[in-house]
Amino acid sequence: MWLSPALLLLTFPGCLSIQGPELVRGPEQGSVTVQCHYSSRWQTNRKWWCRGAHWSTCRILIRTTGSEKEIKSGRLSIRDNQKNNLFQVTMEMLKQNDTDTYWCGIEKFGTDRGTRVKVIVYSVGKATMSTSKQISWPTVDSRADMASSDLQKRTHYMLLVFVKVPVLLILAGVVLWLKQSTQKGPEEEWRHTLCSNLDSVPLAKDISP
Repeated sequence: MWLSPALLLLTFPGCLSIQGPELVRGPEQGSVTVQCHYSSRWQTNRKWWCRGAHWSTCRILIRTTGSEKEIKSGRLSIRDNQKNNLFQVTMEMLKQNDTDTYWCGIEKFGTDRGTRVKVIVYSVGKATMSTSKQISWPTVDSRADMASSDLQKRTHYMLLVFVKVPVLLILAGVVLWLKQSTQKGPEEEWRHTLCSNLDSVPLAKDISP
């Protein structure tokens, strides 16, 4: 049978010095609150919150005064609830580099008591939005539009090659032919007139006696 830390402390006073969550998660720019339960015999002892992978070298960030007065330090606050044998630590305006190993601790004569808590800060909003803006996959409708556009381009190209260009060439040929016909008309008329006049003039050998 599993018992929660708080129930275990109430059922068997003194069997556990301090207990807290193994892992807490919070959003970037948000906050997390960690509750650590302790044995009733440590009610008036000072409680603290420290950061570091190892118990012996962690750095204490904030601590109580032995009373239930809330203590604040920058983005951290700590408050002891001696009636319920727990204290809570709140971390505000979370940053990515706040992800680390922390410790709930009780200050006592000799060796302090503590329990490890892993804090993970996850990013939301800006990073996700920028990624979604940079990578925009085409939808079914956009792919259909792209295919329709390609088909229109191909159709226009086919019309240009097989219809428009031949028609333009034919028109150009007609224009050139008409131009040449117009130029040859007066020349042929002039030649015809000249030939007629020559035919009407008798040659010298024909009229000589």
